[in-house]
Amino acid sequence: MDAERPGRAPEGARGTARSAPDDTRSTNHPQSPDRALRVGILLPTREQAINGAYAAAPLLDFARQAERLGFDSLWAGDSLTARPRLDPLVVLAAAAAATERITVGTAALTPALRHPLIGANMVASLGHVAQGRLVLGLGSGFPMPETEEEFASVGASFAGRVGRLDEITALWRTAWNSGEPGNPTDFDGRFWQADRLDRLPAPATPGGPPLWLAGSDTPKVLARVATRYDGWLPFLPDADAYGRARRRIAELAEEAGRGADAVTPALYATVTVNSNSAAAKSELEHYITHYYGRSLEQMSAIQAYGWGSAESCAEWLGGYVRAGARHLVLRIGSLDPEPQLKEIAEVLLPAVRALGGQTVTVGGAKS
Repeated sequence: MDAERPGRAPEGARGTARSAPDDTRSTNHPQSPDRALRVGILLPTREQAINGAYAAAPLLDFARQAERLGFDSLWAGDSLTARPRLDPLVVLAAAAAATERITVGTAALTPALRHPLIGANMVASLGHVAQGRLVLGLGSGFPMPETEEEFASVGASFAGRVGRLDEITALWRTAWNSGEPGNPTDFDGRFWQADRLDRLPAPATPGGPPLWLAGSDTPKVLARVATRYDGWLPFLPDADAYGRARRRIAELAEEAGRGADAVTPALYATVTVNSNSAAAKSELEHYITHYYGRSLEQMSAIQAYGWGSAESCAEWLGGYVRAGARHLVLRIGSLDPEPQLKEIAEVLLPAVRALGGQTVTVGGAKS
């Protein structure tokens, strides 16, 4: 999951040099040889909002149940006005406090909706509540008119949002590493400048939590993932395309000196489980229409959707696992997702994990 971290500067060499964005690429986490398959579940914060309910207690019950059922991670999405829901950092802090072992993460957070210093502080605070069990999936903003309006509502520029995301993460990493002797405490970017970043709270884990890019498989995205991020969280609808992109990330990471295993290959996928395939598809169609205001056919061109029995959904996900996916983030495609949670845990989860024990090629080697 983690990327390599540079060695410390000599003791006593603490400096106040100003950092530029390229100085804080993803080299702050020790590489982990653990390639075990992990499976997480999305908290239904958006589903609550669609149903007109915002109670926290059901979300915490969902989180505790997910941990009891054996899921590895728990995720929350982010949107202010485009697809409204409770704030993911607040919800995940409560979920982390209500659980003991399960990883918590954002899928995906839009950093541009918050001032980067406030974001750095909130993330560091959440990391302490979660006791280091935190991963951040990050997005630059889903290309929809509603998202552009959302950016405008907080005074953020939608144009150039990709470069802004990379710069915000660079600023965050500068802040989270600023307490180490010799590391910069100031930041001088194209969009943001900040001084005395060492005054911000230190993160729970050295260098801050792993940062995953929620992106597609375009060459520019793959290059950014390979050089700047700790993980890749796409929702590609084609497992073969996923495999090609994952291999390319491994190659680029190797070329960049990070190692082929530096980037965690993850997947964001939506499943609707029902032994009656037609009923499952109908429920998923209803869900997508209410979630995005678009049809399942339209969204299937860009996102990964599976429906039918738990066994058939596991078989479909298996294509991605065989292509190299090592952390699945599952969204239940239903406005009433909890009834499906147990079946997914008891049937789909072990079936997919069994596939995770098979070897897959990473770059030129097998893992």
